[in-house]
Amino acid sequence: MSLATSERELIRGFLSGDTSSLQTLIERHQNRLFSYIFLLVKDKQLADDIFQDTFVKVINTLKLGKYNDEGKFIQWVMRIAHNLVIDHFRKAKKIPFVESKNPDFDVFDTIQLTDPSIEERLVLRQIHSDVKNLLQYLPDEQKEVIQLRCYSGLSFKDIAEQTEVSINTALGRMRYALINMRKMIDEKNLVLTN
Repeated sequence: MSLATSERELIRGFLSGDTSSLQTLIERHQNRLFSYIFLLVKDKQLADDIFQDTFVKVINTLKLGKYNDEGKFIQWVMRIAHNLVIDHFRKAKKIPFVESKNPDFDVFDTIQLTDPSIEERLVLRQIHSDVKNLLQYLPDEQKEVIQLRCYSGLSFKDIAEQTEVSINTALGRMRYALINMRKMIDEKNLVLTN
């Protein structure tokens, strides 16, 4: 008997009143499902709650006859869990309802959309330019570690190998480079905020 067939039979058994069929389904997939939820929320109590809510929704959907059996039960259950996780994070933001008596006020004028505006992009470009200009005033070994780490994305292990120094030396150079750059930012009164 295949896994898909046995799941189909377990669902039929549950719908016929055999609660042990549902228990078997839950036990079969609980480790995978809980691990998936926990990976997303990183909190055991919250993962437990969402896990239980997932199976409440599964039970209700099965009882209503709305489950379309395609032999993909666990994928369906994980999609329900995923949607519940998304719902949780949306509610956690607790976006307040704003009502204004002022007809000229539009709440959408106060919301920053996901795409940065032209001004924000220009400010960000200026910040990047200022940081690159500061690099030229650093000692060569500090400049090199910043460029390899921030612009080439190398790990400190790779930087150490490439520059033929210890990892501690590479980390020290990075630390001193950041200290020196902070001093230069203060001296030049640069504002590096977006």
